Amino acid sequence: MYDGLLDLGLGGYVVATLLLTHVTIAAVTIYLHRHQAHRALDLHPAVSHFFRFWLWLTTGMVTKEWVAVHRKHHARTETEEDPHSPQVYGIRKVLLEGAELYRKAADDPALLAKYGHGTPDDWLERKLYSRHPQLGLGVMAAIDLVLFGVPGITVWAVQMLWIPFFAAGVINGLGHYWGYRNFEVPDTSTNISPIGLLIGGEELHNNHHAFPSSAKLSARPWEFDIGWLYIRALQALGLARVKKVAPRPVIEPGRVQVGVDTVRAVVAARFHVMAEYTREVMLPVLREELRAADRSCRRLLEDARRALRRARPDPQATRERLRAAAERSAALRTVHDYRERLAAIWAGAAASNEQLRAQLAQWCADAEASGIEALERFARRLRGYSLAPQAA
Repeated sequence: MYDGLLDLGLGGYVVATLLLTHVTIAAVTIYLHRHQAHRALDLHPAVSHFFRFWLWLTTGMVTKEWVAVHRKHHARTETEEDPHSPQVYGIRKVLLEGAELYRKAADDPALLAKYGHGTPDDWLERKLYSRHPQLGLGVMAAIDLVLFGVPGITVWAVQMLWIPFFAAGVINGLGHYWGYRNFEVPDTSTNISPIGLLIGGEELHNNHHAFPSSAKLSARPWEFDIGWLYIRALQALGLARVKKVAPRPVIEPGRVQVGVDTVRAVVAARFHVMAEYTREVMLPVLREELRAADRSCRRLLEDARRALRRARPDPQATRERLRAAAERSAALRTVHDYRERLAAIWAGAAASNEQLRAQLAQWCADAEASGIEALERFARRLRGYSLAPQAA
């Protein structure tokens, strides 16, 4: 049996396969996703072209097609027009047939024309990468055979299955079906795992839907985004430039006046604001109500608390459970109403800065006079909101 140029043994073949597929994952998350689709960073032309070339070898994906399908997913999330929503097609179909859903969407010329703008259109793209995507897969098969011999067939097969399963299936499927949520976005996106290692940080999908144009996908101190680690390394070498990361709110203690800068910080960091409101106001009030509740009300309050903790992400069910519980608790009804009023402020972000400032100042004043300690404390903190400088 031909063993190839590298006779690695079983363990060596496993390690080599994981390394090769990890390079592909890095190419998808850094080049296709964060650089091309969302313009969150700039890459040196040499790095950009390496990733493009590697994806041609290992996936046959065309940059314009991938970018267009992903942008439409964000534009039409969980509607009938979403190319791969498990809420529309079912989790089984997206998990097992995600690549087929992607291919169907990518074959639509109108979709490519509308969402694929700004992607590479040079001679290599037109004459090689886009015209002959299957050729790259054949070249990769030959390379694997030369390097690994007959075991290279298995190495190549795993490479071919890796992205269709993990990117098209797991991220698009489980990332909208199972996991935990940091931010209450208007879809069911979840963080599959706080450790973004296996699929390059894309595990942190709820964070991404909250801040799509951020080059960094982790949001909590305990979350790890290996794609961001690679971007920082490229940046240190002068091979990448980060353009945008998620806004990070900071509190200026003792600040009492709500200014235009306060409004801008609250609107820009609205998902952080609502997450903090849930932790610092809704859940403490629910705990207090549970301690005093009789048996007839306890189940409703428990359902509302579980919904807020988002064990199973379902925004509509969360809202319904909160409304039902609020009907039985005056304090919960109050903090729920204030929550809705706060959300309405940034929903009217087309208003003038002065109108938004006045609305936020009135909200804070009313909340501080509510008689609910957790709400009063939150309102005082909200007055001090500002945005930390963007990290370079």
